[in-house]
Amino acid sequence: MNAFSLPAPAKLNLMLRILGRRADGYHELQTIFQLLDFGDTLTFEATTDGHIHLQCPGVDVPPQQNLIYRAAQLLRQHCGNREQGARITVDKILPAGGGIGGGSSDAATALLGLNHLWQCRLDLDKLAELGAQLGADVPVFVRGHSAFAEGVGERLTPVSIAPQWYLVLTPACHVSTAALFSDPRLTRDSAAITLAALRDRRLNTHWLNQYAGNDFQSLVESLYPEVHAARSWLAHYGQAYLTGTGACVFAGFASEEAAQKVFAERPEGWQGFIAKGVDDSPTHRQLAKFAATV
Repeated sequence: MNAFSLPAPAKLNLMLRILGRRADGYHELQTIFQLLDFGDTLTFEATTDGHIHLQCPGVDVPPQQNLIYRAAQLLRQHCGNREQGARITVDKILPAGGGIGGGSSDAATALLGLNHLWQCRLDLDKLAELGAQLGADVPVFVRGHSAFAEGVGERLTPVSIAPQWYLVLTPACHVSTAALFSDPRLTRDSAAITLAALRDRRLNTHWLNQYAGNDFQSLVESLYPEVHAARSWLAHYGQAYLTGTGACVFAGFASEEAAQKVFAERPEGWQGFIAKGVDDSPTHRQLAKFAATV
């Protein structure tokens, strides 16, 4: 297969707790990653010139600093064939700095897609290990399953999450993750959730409501009025939370129709989307279809 496309799905953090700061400066976290059936699309085409050609319209970052490009270079370096090249085109719809994993998911899809294109035959363990060098959220997208995460986000336990439709609002601001982690006002002493509380790794809406919350939420809302306004408005229709380190906020609904009804009422000019939560990544589903046709 010389050219093909793969989705790069968004994620939500249905719960995010900061347990403390480690000696190395990183933070111990616990979070629930919920994958969505909505995201960017990456198209891959093999080249023989030994170069990585990246086209990502709308992203104001030099290609060499883009996580997709860095993922491609990392994989090629590991596989040891510098003559292989690729042309990668990105249909970018996920906002940067939104806390929905756009850059991390793109990097993971790049690793998965190029592993297939270049026939590197690396397993998910090795690809996740490479992905961790690019960012803490990359491994969950590489492994392709909603998960309970610990450590800095690298220790993953797959979970099954009760299906919901999510309304996600995307305020027009870019939240700096580094600035939040260094802010002295950030809460860093939340109680840990034990694996026993995961109830055989099946999380129903009662469990999610019991443990929901995001330790970044109050800080982000104090720094970014747009986030506070979006979440406060959405809270009139359901339990609304910040995802990741922001800026996006979300609420879950039992049906697409219910989510669409609320979305239609949003203030003029507000952006967002509606997506279904999924346990298995659409990236992996598409790769499985490719494998079935071989």
